[in-house]
Amino acid sequence: MTPRSMLTAMLAPRRWRLALGVALAVALVVGAGAAGRLLGLDRGMATLRADTSHKLDLFAATAAGLVNRLENVPATVQLNQDVIALFRGPVSPRRVAAVNDYLLRLNAHLGSVAVFIADPRGEVVASSNQSLRDDSLQGQDLSYRPYYQEALSGRVGRHFAIGASPEEPGYFFSYPIRDGERVVGVAVAKVGLAPINEAFALLGMPALIADRNQVVILSSLESWRYTSMKPRTLDERVDLELTGMYGERRIEDFPLGTNLTFDDGTLIRDKGVARGQLSIVRGDSGLLVQGRTLDAMGWRLLIFSDLAPVRSQALAMAALSALLAAFTLVLLLYLKQRRRIARQKLEAKLALERANAELESMVEKRTRALSDTNLELRREMAVRVKAEATLRAAQDELVQAAKLAVLGQLATGITHELAQPLGAIRTLAGNAREFMRRADLDGAQSNLVIVDGLVDRMGEIIHPLKAFARKSPVLPEASDVSAALGSALFLLDQRIRAEGVSVVNHCAGDSVTAWCNRNRLEQVLINLIGNAIDAMREAPTKQLRISVRRGSDERVCIDVADSGEGLAPEVLDGLFTPFFTTKAAGSGLGLGLVISRGIAQDYGGDLTAENRPEGGARFTLWLPSGPQPSQRSHP
Repeated sequence: MTPRSMLTAMLAPRRWRLALGVALAVALVVGAGAAGRLLGLDRGMATLRADTSHKLDLFAATAAGLVNRLENVPATVQLNQDVIALFRGPVSPRRVAAVNDYLLRLNAHLGSVAVFIADPRGEVVASSNQSLRDDSLQGQDLSYRPYYQEALSGRVGRHFAIGASPEEPGYFFSYPIRDGERVVGVAVAKVGLAPINEAFALLGMPALIADRNQVVILSSLESWRYTSMKPRTLDERVDLELTGMYGERRIEDFPLGTNLTFDDGTLIRDKGVARGQLSIVRGDSGLLVQGRTLDAMGWRLLIFSDLAPVRSQALAMAALSALLAAFTLVLLLYLKQRRRIARQKLEAKLALERANAELESMVEKRTRALSDTNLELRREMAVRVKAEATLRAAQDELVQAAKLAVLGQLATGITHELAQPLGAIRTLAGNAREFMRRADLDGAQSNLVIVDGLVDRMGEIIHPLKAFARKSPVLPEASDVSAALGSALFLLDQRIRAEGVSVVNHCAGDSVTAWCNRNRLEQVLINLIGNAIDAMREAPTKQLRISVRRGSDERVCIDVADSGEGLAPEVLDGLFTPFFTTKAAGSGLGLGLVISRGIAQDYGGDLTAENRPEGGARFTLWLPSGPQPSQRSHP
């Protein structure tokens, strides 16, 4: 064998190993890129879903609030005596003018599009916009409108429709007008939807709202409005047009296809979509559809998110992963070559130098890491201190807001309590003026003495209300439980008497003190007593039992028990969860018990709930015990 053939035979296995190594390196780089792309897609889609879901929640809450704020307005129209007199007849221009003036003032105060009244035949007999020649609703026929037909049958109507005059979309609330047991007419309030259309621009992406019939009624794109999101037969299209809900518009198919299921997470590709439609919404890379249902109205809110940024992010992640894999391979090759060169040097000297270099590098990295960690810890501590202060301020504001909400509920009772003294003061002041005109100073003085007493009485009524409304600090103090409970019962007295609730107060006259803020304690007691009254609304026997005792750990225990139906297991599990409520929509936010427990825990106490063996529920407020009257120091 010649030397050349021997050299070739020696190099052949090395070439094969080199080719195999290159192939494995390429496969590793490609695999890392593919894995990075999948990871980028997954993270991008998750981020996009989360961001869009947050926008959906905010927009859905805004849209529902804009529409439902006037939901109960039509029910109040029948309280006006001129309205009832109009239907009792005979109809006269004077009565019609009086009702029109009332509806005009009501509409101006509420900010709605129009408020109008129709007779049993469906003809509009009075309207808030009757003075407008072109847009007046007076005399129009509403008998074919679904919301009119529902109200005439004794139910509350809620429907989207395009008004006949003016011809603009709106949401209609209708309510039957009753004279005794008989439905004599229908009151309707129209809410404008322009603010919702304007709010679409804040989303920064295409969006739409479809009604109960799956017809797009609001959209950020004009071409999408009044299109059907499900396939319809010719008869169904005719039926929709006969209702007049969409005016004289012809309901076409939705441009992105009617065979799509628009649930959360639906992906729209080019396949099955009308040509050019994705480019209109800047969705050439596909769209992600997410939605929310506006339950009270039966509407569906959909947002279309462009997937191009997600795909770009995935490509960038793929490139970065491939680059990192290639860099790792190059680094490994470099280290291998360096190791081969290093072995050629003196092993003793090389080992000493390598050990010294590695030690210095390790110390430097460890020192840098410790410094960076220390700096990061300081930053996190500063951020947490600031966040804690912000959280505390937000909690105080939330507690004050809850107190003001309770004051709003108590306003009617306080007004009733003040009305009688005010009327008496007016009469006595007039008598005093007459006595003074007659030079009867004794009679005038007698009346003024009575006025002075009435003013003191009004002060006694207002003082608990002022004390409760005051924004109190969170600092604890020795608070008289009996006095705080007395103030809470006084503020809720009108509501207790209106609901026919009998109160059994076992702590009246007891001197028990708790270590907390009295104003905050009154707020918790008002919330617990108010919830107990609500729980007994349908109960045959309405009895509220309040007692104070000391627990085994010397804590003060305040029990508030009702005779209602008690708490279901699923209600007990979520009772102290934020926004969890068993009340009807609009009657509560589900924050009262959460705030109350937070107040108790701020002072080292707690709030618990359980069902009573004899029926009903019992809420127990635990608070640290304060110094008793015999234990307090006197000056």
